[in-house]
Amino acid sequence: MDAATCVLAKFGEIALKGRNHRWFENTLIRNMRHAIGVRRVDIRRRGGFLIVSTPHLESAELTHRLRQVMGLTVVQPAVRVPFTADAAAEAAVGLLRDHPGPSPTFAVRVRRRGKSFPLTSDQLAAHIGARICREFGWTVDLRAPELAVVVEVDPTEIFVSVDRLPGQGGLPVGCTGRALVLLSGGYDSPVAAYRSMRRGLQCDYVHFTGAPYTDPASTYKAYALAYRLSRYQPRARLHIVPVGRGQKALATSGSGPMQTIAQRRLYLRVAQRLARRHDNQVLVTGDSLGQVASQTLANLAATDGACDLLVLRPLIGWDKQEIIAEARRIDTFDISALPDEDCCRLFTPPEVTTRAVPTELAEVEARADIDALVEDALAQAYSIVVNPGSAAADGLLQDAAQQRVHPL
Repeated sequence: MDAATCVLAKFGEIALKGRNHRWFENTLIRNMRHAIGVRRVDIRRRGGFLIVSTPHLESAELTHRLRQVMGLTVVQPAVRVPFTADAAAEAAVGLLRDHPGPSPTFAVRVRRRGKSFPLTSDQLAAHIGARICREFGWTVDLRAPELAVVVEVDPTEIFVSVDRLPGQGGLPVGCTGRALVLLSGGYDSPVAAYRSMRRGLQCDYVHFTGAPYTDPASTYKAYALAYRLSRYQPRARLHIVPVGRGQKALATSGSGPMQTIAQRRLYLRVAQRLARRHDNQVLVTGDSLGQVASQTLANLAATDGACDLLVLRPLIGWDKQEIIAEARRIDTFDISALPDEDCCRLFTPPEVTTRAVPTELAEVEARADIDALVEDALAQAYSIVVNPGSAAADGLLQDAAQQRVHPL
């Protein structure tokens, strides 16, 4: 067998799933194939990791795509070599010769699964280390090396690598259910969507606009955010729901300081209908306890009273700086920072109650005929399939841009 490049894709939490392990692993492999995006991909199973190779992608690009897959804890580009110490040493020298940076201290770490190999782990490490010293003159530091050569000995082959990169971790998308995320244009809800995916939820999105009283800027942002998040899961559906008329009806029905909570209850009612229509089992929001007046404990409870579906809040204990830091890490920050006309600020009262009373909200909703408002919003809603390279999605966005904006 000649030397060949591949990537070792390692998972952590899946290994603890007992009898369900194979189902989780199959879900992970399906998502990996989708993320790699080429027809000819070879994925071989090993205990605790997968060996991935394809002739259609360079190792760096294959590694990059696999690092976006939920459920993988480590993504390790490697060279697969024959079952000999000299082949492993030759591969290590070749990898280090191309490795950027100054001459470092180094160590060789050997993990020997193939117990039939003639050398022990320490003997193989010493053999490879001696070859590296002869080639480069580098210094060995077993405690805190600047660079580690990782050698994994399987029963019939050896894998050598010098890069051990973190993956997304968590569980494979789709293994715990389907969620509908209330996606605004802000920082919080995209991060909530990401954290939900990381726990295995397949996410669709619903975005509420203030149309016909606002421009379509927020729709563009919502699509851009959903598109950016699509790197972490297979394709998703984005529902666009104009609620401007409903918001105005609530305001003219005497909602006063409860307007924001009344609006959020309208969003949940509509989202629940869409979720049931499209087999989403839970709703997800970006709420953080106490971050704004509408997210006090009393207001969150009053909001949840408008729907029967479970509402998950992955960021409930996060502060704003933690959320913004995560938005930067997952690359949604720049999109969220773009200006738009947020429907939540439409008809906002001078003061927002921090302790909404459910009975008073029910009276406002009765005067506004909340059921009719929900039906009106659903009648105006449309959906976009968020799929990279989809011309249909771009066409729908152009349609959205042509919505007329009416004065209040």
